Amino acid sequence: MDGKLFDARFGEYTAAVEAYLSGLFEEKAAERLPWGRLYESMSYSVMSGGKRIRPMLTLECARLGGIRDWRTALPFACALELVHTYSLIHDDLPCMDDDELRRGKPTNHVVFGETMATLAGDALQAEAYRLIARASELTDAAKVDAVLALSRASGADGMVAGQVLDLTGYGHDRETLTTLCDKKTGFMLKAAAELGCAAAGAPEELRGALAEYASRLGLAFQIRDDLLDVTGDEKTFGKPIGSDREEGKITFVDVLGVDGCAREVSRLTEEAVAALDGVEGGDFLIHLAHRLSERDR
Repeated sequence: MDGKLFDARFGEYTAAVEAYLSGLFEEKAAERLPWGRLYESMSYSVMSGGKRIRPMLTLECARLGGIRDWRTALPFACALELVHTYSLIHDDLPCMDDDELRRGKPTNHVVFGETMATLAGDALQAEAYRLIARASELTDAAKVDAVLALSRASGADGMVAGQVLDLTGYGHDRETLTTLCDKKTGFMLKAAAELGCAAAGAPEELRGALAEYASRLGLAFQIRDDLLDVTGDEKTFGKPIGSDREEGKITFVDVLGVDGCAREVSRLTEEAVAALDGVEGGDFLIHLAHRLSERDR
């Protein structure tokens, strides 16, 4: 797949996700409800300009899985993005990482206060499962599959466990950092692939290949993040450079060094690509993996 075709599909997916997300809370915010400030807080973070890699991966995996129209997988894709957004709101809270900038904008609690930010995150998680339940064009079996995949990835043995490990300083060498990052980042990217496969009713062999691709991609993504926290441009990266070090966190840069991180990102990217051997039409995902390995934000 050449760059123009990739960019065209990338743009189509992004536009569809943005349109879907932007319509979720607009009516509620306009109703002047006594709790309308909650919807403003939710919408503020959902529409703050994320890369939308996770929902895009869900849509592409649904397409590869043989879904008739990838747009019918939008509720699953956007449910994942709501859970991801809730995790970022909570991650930024003073009781956790205490960050004041996210994607180049003030974090949710800076704008709306800690209480409202916490409640916005809570509400986004619940709304994600409502989106799945109300996906009228998908089967009940697909919805159950999606709920299991998303709850497993984001729950006590997945993303939340990763956050606990992060906050308690568990990661201190390559092995423990890999465990931490798999749970905090990798599981949600793997869930993105699983949700797309669930929407399409994809066969197990394809599910396994796409899940392996997403797992390798997730670890490469996190190591690239660690690298950018040291070498990136603050304005481009969207948050303060060196924040991990200021918080006393050990990252892959501390363990592998800058050059070692770059080599590891390259190796994991190639492993992600290799997982797609035999997957017909996997060119978009191959191109995506290489693009993410070179990203600057």
